[in-house]
Amino acid sequence: MTIHPSPADTKPAGTTAPPAAGITPAEALGWMHTAKFLTTAPQLHFLPPLTVPEIAFVGRSNAGKSTCINTLTQQKQLAFASKKPGRTQHINLFSLGKQGVTDAVLADLPGYGYAAVPKQDKIRWQQVMANYLVTRENLQAIVLMCDPRHGLTELDEILLDVVRPRVEEGLKFLVVLTKADKLTRSEQTKALSIMKLQAGGGEVRLFSATKRQGIEEVATLLWQWAHPPAPKAVAPAQEQPAEPRPE
Repeated sequence: MTIHPSPADTKPAGTTAPPAAGITPAEALGWMHTAKFLTTAPQLHFLPPLTVPEIAFVGRSNAGKSTCINTLTQQKQLAFASKKPGRTQHINLFSLGKQGVTDAVLADLPGYGYAAVPKQDKIRWQQVMANYLVTRENLQAIVLMCDPRHGLTELDEILLDVVRPRVEEGLKFLVVLTKADKLTRSEQTKALSIMKLQAGGGEVRLFSATKRQGIEEVATLLWQWAHPPAPKAVAPAQEQPAEPRPE
């Protein structure tokens, strides 16, 4: 069953609040905490058309995507973590914004690459995700979850190839190295250096829900991406006084 947003949810989602001049990590986390369920969609055409910036979370099953979203939003069960990895096959949207005005949306895409999922389902969802990442007009940023103990998988590499043209055009991109607490400090430094080379110009952050590592950094970065500074108005050129005509 597809749940569509109510008119009350849809209206503010198309309204952009004026961006603030700056923000502290605590304010960024407060903004993330406003996340509320908006809708779920089994296919792209069920997604509501939105004009506010959308930030998509993607990653291999068991990479810690649901834990990362729940930690950032300080909500234990906002993102659903299935007991059978790979079985959650919907795109879930969550609205963000204070005073009842939605100024951004988080998109939780299904985990991919889990071996127990039938091959046909894998292919179908790879196509759905690729189409979403290429065609979603209000997509502002992509957050890729990666377990640094395993590095990028073949499917991660395919995803990077799919989004590279949009990243080159200005789409923001972040690799979150989850479960960083499983690594020693030297291993963290090495994993960070390697991923910066592989991220193709994207941002990379270490993240641990257990140790509360990287939470403020990621929240602040996402807020900045969802609230880009308004372009400066160009002052109109002053007209030059007309030269007097010869008598």
